[in-house]
Amino acid sequence: MKRLLVLSGMAVVLTLGGCMPSIGPDKEEVIQENDEEQVEETVMIPDVQVNDTYYKTVTPFKKSATRGLVVSNIYTKYDIGEAEEGLFRLSAQHFDTKNYFFQEGQYIDGKTARAWLARSSTNEQGLNPPEAEGEDAEEKPIYLAHIIEQNYLTLTDEKKVRLSGVSIGLALNSVYYSKDGKEIEITDSVLEKQGIAMADKIVSRMRAKEGFQDIPIVIGLFKQEKRNAIVPGTYFATAFADKGKSSASGWKEVNERYVLLPAPADIDNYRDINTKFSNFKQDIDNYFPSFVNVIGKGFFKDKRMQSISIDIPIQFFGKGEVIGFTQFLASHVIKYFPNIDVEVSVTSVNGPEALIVKEAGSDEPFVHIYGY
Repeated sequence: MKRLLVLSGMAVVLTLGGCMPSIGPDKEEVIQENDEEQVEETVMIPDVQVNDTYYKTVTPFKKSATRGLVVSNIYTKYDIGEAEEGLFRLSAQHFDTKNYFFQEGQYIDGKTARAWLARSSTNEQGLNPPEAEGEDAEEKPIYLAHIIEQNYLTLTDEKKVRLSGVSIGLALNSVYYSKDGKEIEITDSVLEKQGIAMADKIVSRMRAKEGFQDIPIVIGLFKQEKRNAIVPGTYFATAFADKGKSSASGWKEVNERYVLLPAPADIDNYRDINTKFSNFKQDIDNYFPSFVNVIGKGFFKDKRMQSISIDIPIQFFGKGEVIGFTQFLASHVIKYFPNIDVEVSVTSVNGPEALIVKEAGSDEPFVHIYGY
């Protein structure tokens, strides 16, 4: 099992969590010791934390052994990003961002992941159902598409930085594309049942690894969208396996959703925000008829919007027009979305033109025009 040890004689140069960014590349230098391979290497803990919602990441960055599988196993780039980001949010409920450091998963290697993702008929470790037998047998869906592992480290009183938590995300198919081209819809109840059963097996297998008996494990079940989806799926259930527990317990619903705006199909559930976004879009259309489109993606938690990202592709006619348009957008972002986090990206065929970022409750957005 891997541990991280602080170098003797090295002063701790940062305050964990909530620190003010310092000038310069100050980092705390530590040694990562691998008991299995009997090797040591120097790693760093960065002095700067972006904000309290993000973990500090141990560097040099070590990619997960399963990273190469994600592109072939998860359908869209949106799901690839959200499967990781959503697991951060679930992890923060147990491993706070002020006292834990992040490292990509190092304990489920590629060979193990491929075995667990296989059908049980082709690999005895496979978590997916066996292949159908007989000419007339109906093909069974593959439920588990990918496994995401995240490691969380802490600095102890003995000046050691060690593994103190693991999070496992199970990316599950909402649609299975069979060999003969059929699209097989998988119901939420089936996904939940299959996901919980797989989670228990994975926790039990992690506990069998050396040094994992007393490591808390967070489990999240992620529902990935169809191949052509332009919004990501989300985690829909989570549980926790405390120290020494061989299975996850306390399963609870994760009520998160991404909604494409404007969204006429969801107007009953998201009437207010849909109206605001439609009015925002209408103002843009009226004031700048040459601009092409306005596309919003809202993130909802417990049916309440937490943030919105807006993409606006434009026909570029000159910097003066871009500057004027960006100023117009900034004022309307404040007007229509005062109490949520907003990010607006303006692009043209030449690339990014402007960026507007506003935090919830703020009336002073950050505005950047590229090239200035």
